[in-house]
Amino acid sequence: MPRANAVNAAESGGPNTIVWDERGELEVLTFDIGTETFALEATLVREILDLLPETYVPGAPPLVSHVVNFRGRIVPVADLRLAFGMEATDVTANSRIVVIELPLDGEPTLLGLRTDHVHEVATFSAASSEEAPIVGVRWQREHVRRLVRWRDDLVVLPDLHAIFAPALSGASSAARS
Repeated sequence: MPRANAVNAAESGGPNTIVWDERGELEVLTFDIGTETFALEATLVREILDLLPETYVPGAPPLVSHVVNFRGRIVPVADLRLAFGMEATDVTANSRIVVIELPLDGEPTLLGLRTDHVHEVATFSAASSEEAPIVGVRWQREHVRRLVRWRDDLVVLPDLHAIFAPALSGASSAARS
């Protein structure tokens, strides 16, 4: 499929559509949260940061209850552990914040994602990916866009739009009040 058609398919498929290139490949950044490996499209990643001082925001949804100062901008920091039902752990020397730009509510939005370890930029193949099974996965299925077999691991491509929707609806409700 030519690149223009892939982009058009993504636009018609919504924000959680994966845009594989004409070779059926996708460049991603891989990282760990707990014992699980996740990946995000490399095009979303703006920067990988050492941990920064975080400020708690009273009343914010637990998923994004802290912010950091990133180059003079206040950026919410998300703890994806909450979305995937994982236990909280202490930060380590390998912990990082991955700053991404994600279109939310039609606006390009900077978000920081706490990770335990950032690995590398890798290339995934559509042929090695599949939908999350209906049974046998401990996470909310709507939080998983695809599962990808990569090396000797199973990698989760999270659906960030589904994960952040509850936080956005709370923000929208608060803004209208």
